[in-house]
Amino acid sequence: MWENRRMDNTDLFICIDHVGLAVADLDEAIKFHTEVFGWRVLHREVNEEQGVAEAMMGTGSQLPESAQIQLLAPLNENSTIAKWLTRNGGPGMQQLCYRVADIDAVSATLRERGVRLLYPEPKTGTGGARINFVHPKDAGGVLLELTQPGTGH
Repeated sequence: MWENRRMDNTDLFICIDHVGLAVADLDEAIKFHTEVFGWRVLHREVNEEQGVAEAMMGTGSQLPESAQIQLLAPLNENSTIAKWLTRNGGPGMQQLCYRVADIDAVSATLRERGVRLLYPEPKTGTGGARINFVHPKDAGGVLLELTQPGTGH
């Protein structure tokens, strides 16, 4: 698969954008991260299409290169996060997200290299970002999100 393909020197990714944590109760998770770790809520929203209530958490001065934590709680028992929580026995690291400048170009390159993406076209994510996911079977068992930030990032 990808091991045998020629890799050029063009960077596909800008940086690690965030780590997604699946949680059962968003308010409790926010309280824990703010009171115990000193994180701040940078953005909070409900994404009906993805079936989650989410909060982006950050610390210190938020430079564009600074990674954040995304807390993800299910909106209902049929959401992907609810299924993840059940399958994994509770809260934990659900995904790692890479920031990209051009999700269409990165998606095309990854597909050319034999990597499967979960969606044929990017979907709308946090703050209007365009997102897609690398299939965990093609990424060593890790769910990798790709995000091209929207204007609200």
